[in-house]
Amino acid sequence: MGRILSASAEPSAPIGFDDFLKVDIRVGTIVEAEPYPEARKPSIKLVIDFGGTIGRKKSSAQITRHYRPEDLPGRQVLAVVNFPPRQIGKFMSEVLTLGIPDAEGEVVLIGPGHTVPDGGRLY
Repeated sequence: MGRILSASAEPSAPIGFDDFLKVDIRVGTIVEAEPYPEARKPSIKLVIDFGGTIGRKKSSAQITRHYRPEDLPGRQVLAVVNFPPRQIGKFMSEVLTLGIPDAEGEVVLIGPGHTVPDGGRLY
């Protein structure tokens, strides 16, 4: 998931709306989840279905504190789908699954409050 910033982190520098539009954040449904014990930090390997032209993508997420692999399929999450793939150990992560830190800095996944069509873009 990349570096985790605490709630007390300084705000980032202002960006223009065109910069925001460069980040392609989509909703998808987790269809597979399995432990990834080989990762440097405890993680779960995910397969997320974004539907349409994006299809299914893989992601490695450091979410073991609050989530068990068997509870994740069917859950909708948000992810950045236009970063280049990133090698995480022996696993190639294709999207960046998004989350926010809880009070202890552990990742809480971000998703819609209601079921929405997979592939919808955040705006």
